[in-house]
Amino acid sequence: MFADLFFNPVTLSIFVMVALCLLKFNILLSVLIASVFAGLMSGMPLSTVPGPDGESVTGIMQTFITGMAGMNNIALAYILLGALAYALQASGLATRFARAIERLFGKTGWLFLIVLAIIASFSQNLIPIHIAFVPILVPPLLVMMNKLKIDRRAAACSIAFGLKAPYILLPFGFGLIFHNIVATNISDNGLDVTAASIWPYMIPLAGAMVVGLLIAIFISYRKPREYEDKPLLVAAEVNEEDVSGPLKPKHWGALLGACATFGMQVWANFTFPGSPLWALSLGATLALLIMFAFGTLSPRREKLNECIKGGIGLMGFIAFIMLVAAGYAGVLRATGGIQTLVDAALYLAGDNMLLSLIAMQIIGLLITMGIGTSFGTIPLIAAVFVPFMLGMGFSPAAIIITIAGAGATGDAGMPQSDTALGPTAGLDADGQHDHIWDTCIPTFVHFNFPIKIFAIIAAMIVA
Repeated sequence: MFADLFFNPVTLSIFVMVALCLLKFNILLSVLIASVFAGLMSGMPLSTVPGPDGESVTGIMQTFITGMAGMNNIALAYILLGALAYALQASGLATRFARAIERLFGKTGWLFLIVLAIIASFSQNLIPIHIAFVPILVPPLLVMMNKLKIDRRAAACSIAFGLKAPYILLPFGFGLIFHNIVATNISDNGLDVTAASIWPYMIPLAGAMVVGLLIAIFISYRKPREYEDKPLLVAAEVNEEDVSGPLKPKHWGALLGACATFGMQVWANFTFPGSPLWALSLGATLALLIMFAFGTLSPRREKLNECIKGGIGLMGFIAFIMLVAAGYAGVLRATGGIQTLVDAALYLAGDNMLLSLIAMQIIGLLITMGIGTSFGTIPLIAAVFVPFMLGMGFSPAAIIITIAGAGATGDAGMPQSDTALGPTAGLDADGQHDHIWDTCIPTFVHFNFPIKIFAIIAAMIVA
């Protein structure tokens, strides 16, 4: 059983991916190598070959490419939202907003970081555009952050908190999707629960993230850190007259475009339950059309091409990483190692409730680290955890906390996760923020460990 746990293709491939990333190897190639390694460890062929019974045996690369297809909508949405971010930069509206934040909260570093976490939280619920706000808002704030000598690792934790804590706790926007996934998969596996009943049990998990954020801001990264004032790597040209004085039609067009993106998602959420992903792409396209109408964007072909290229520069890398991460998840599922990993860990835990809870939290972490999304982890673990916990006599409250907690960890801090890629997209706009050491490791340590501890304690209390 120890061999099934530690020499499992899923476990080993995750270690390979993490090790390569820690050595600052390219993230995209690290995920691809880890995918091939997982497939080979499980006995999968590289290419699809005829099987002994005459049927084809799907190869690693075919499984990988097929898995990538599941993220096509997200990849397209991120590139279009990147184009919207570039257009908002060019209009001067983003700089105006950044300067307003600087005037109001730019005197005290810790206050700014808390406000940044609150603004990030709006991207999950109030204005559900997820990480698209980061390249819009954060780059214009970097000069102010440099003056205050704010450690960008603390800023990464603030943004990651806002991207994660709201969907864990609040049943709105992306949180509604998460709560529905938790409720549906628990119900499908033997315990009837509703999405509306989930949120009270999420309070310990959200509380753990608050504790992690406060530790990051006031303890881990409270000391000043020096940065140089460098030009942005990808930035639209902004005229000073566009960032001062009264608002112009181009600014109103940018503002209406941003509102249209939000409005499209609200409409889609109410009309098509489940928050369809195409609403992000369609909303961003509608926003760009509105900007054309108001003169925010020039209709000239070269200006439009510049906008799209700028969008690819801001968000294209994230889009490709998400595609590759989806392919990796497909390979991990195909290896059959996930089920073996779960069975081995639960067998070793035996009938001990505490050890079982610890084992389930570790399993959830490993699976989410592999597939890169909490939302995709829940169905995998619920199918095994719910019957197991019911058999051991755990209460419904303990089951909900355990499933949600096991699924929620691993999202923050993993190189291929948008919760880590998002902060880096803004904080590394001038090339002074390392994705692994300045985003992944700080957010992993400050959020995953507290969530695990709080989830185990809370589940034992209500067991």
